[in-house]
Amino acid sequence: MTDSPADRPVVVRTAKDGDLDAVAAIYAREVRDGHATFDTAPPPRATWERKLASTHPGDHFLVAVAGGEVLGFAYSGPFRDRGAYDRTREVTVYLAPAATGRGIGRLLYDELLARTRAAGMRTALACIALPNDASEGLHRACGFEQVGVMREVGRKFDRWIDVAWWQRMLDG
Repeated sequence: MTDSPADRPVVVRTAKDGDLDAVAAIYAREVRDGHATFDTAPPPRATWERKLASTHPGDHFLVAVAGGEVLGFAYSGPFRDRGAYDRTREVTVYLAPAATGRGIGRLLYDELLARTRAAGMRTALACIALPNDASEGLHRACGFEQVGVMREVGRKFDRWIDVAWWQRMLDG
C-alpha cells in the first residue's frame, strides 16, 4: 500500500520561497487550460515573489500542503491602488486538479479570511469567471454574497466570458 499525499493531513501555512515553483505550476495550468484567470501567459516567478514579499497588513499568501506537496494556494491583495480602498482586499484560491472536491479550498479560505480580518481589513472581494459552479459554491459556503455580474468582460479560448463579483464583510 502506498502513502499518497491524499492520505496525509493537509496543513495550511504561510507560503515560502520554496513553494513558489509549485504555486506557479498550479496557476500556469489554469492559464493554459482554464478560464478562472484571464491571464493568457503564465506570469514570471517575480510576480509570486512580490506577493510573498508584500508588507501590507492585509496581504497574505498561503499554501495547503500534504506530504510536502503543495495542493493549492490562496492570497489576499489590493483591490485597487487608491488609498480609500486600503482596507478592502481581493482574495483568491487556486487548487491543483487532484485537490478539488476535498475541502481544501475551504481550509485555505477559512485561514485567509481569518488572517485578513485580524489585520483590520473590512471587506473581501472575489471575482469569479463564469460559469464556475464549484467556485461559486465555495464562496457562498465561506459567507460571500454575489454583488454583481459584468457581462463579456474577458475573452479567452475564442469566447467572451462574464465575471461575477462576490463580497464578504469581515468586521461585523
